[in-house]
Amino acid sequence: MKTKLLLTIIAASFICQSFTLQSREVTVISKKRAVADSINTLTVIIGEEIFRIDGNDSLVIIKVGDHGLNIRDSEEGKKVNVEKYDELSELENAAAEKEEGRNSVRNTERTEERRYDFSDRQDRDEPESYRGGRHFRGHWSGMEAGFNNWLYAESMTLPEEIDYMTLQTGNSNCFNLNFSQVNIGFGRFSGLVTGLGVSWNIYRFDGQGSIMVGPDDFLTEAIPGNIENVKKSKFNTLYLNAPLLLEFQIPAGYSRLNIAAGVIGGIKLNAWTKLVFHDGEKVRTGGEYNLNLLRGGITARIGYENFMIYGTYYTTPWFQDGLGPERFNLEPFEIGLAFTFND
Repeated sequence: MKTKLLLTIIAASFICQSFTLQSREVTVISKKRAVADSINTLTVIIGEEIFRIDGNDSLVIIKVGDHGLNIRDSEEGKKVNVEKYDELSELENAAAEKEEGRNSVRNTERTEERRYDFSDRQDRDEPESYRGGRHFRGHWSGMEAGFNNWLYAESMTLPEEIDYMTLQTGNSNCFNLNFSQVNIGFGRFSGLVTGLGVSWNIYRFDGQGSIMVGPDDFLTEAIPGNIENVKKSKFNTLYLNAPLLLEFQIPAGYSRLNIAAGVIGGIKLNAWTKLVFHDGEKVRTGGEYNLNLLRGGITARIGYENFMIYGTYYTTPWFQDGLGPERFNLEPFEIGLAFTFND
């Protein structure tokens, strides 16, 4: 009785609402099914089955399109499921099984039935390319380590005037921590990647001299008083980086070959020089060193799964205009290995 009362109320409510839809036809059918004459059934149809209600004493189906709300009586009480229907033969089965004294309903003729899954429904409603795009994961966040140097006029051979800026490439290192990543997928295997990272560059001079801002405001050589005792001389920078990469991932068996290229920008956080003496003394001197606040360049990387080889070349003026070493400007670059956390 409770089910019939609920069905009647739902039907009446939708019938009343349907009169506001002048272009929709409302049909109400009340009859007994042949499979169980003692079980009354009620069917309400609005339009060409845009909305439909079918029900009896043991089952109510409220159908919108090809999906419906299924309300059953069982030993544990009422069970409500949202399901997909190809036909409404479940009513006959429910009525017949109720007559036989069974409270559980098993529909052997239903061609497709499953519990409603919001994520699956969303996937089916989305274009294929967008569904793949949501699963795209680029390769930026992680750790990087490599070597760095700088160029003048596209050459590592520096003019004689700034020979003191020559570096020991094998001892000039960079360490990067990319701690944030955002993926914008075009498909499962392509998209844009951006994020944030911190870059620590260590430039070790080939000689024992250092650098400073001279009286004419441009960068020049600084010669320590006890230069013979100098063991190491370094110039260090710290930047906050943000890239914009276009990445393609090429499936290779169960793995992927990853290729990415784009632009990268950085904000200077700190800069300092460091002298290490043979007797263990260390002298650190902080300063601006006439560096521009911002730097920008191009970057590319290629790798297999989470292991990458990367390279970055900064093309914008590194030092302020006319204030670099002896008024020259330099273009830093770095190359190294990366281990990424893209999952």
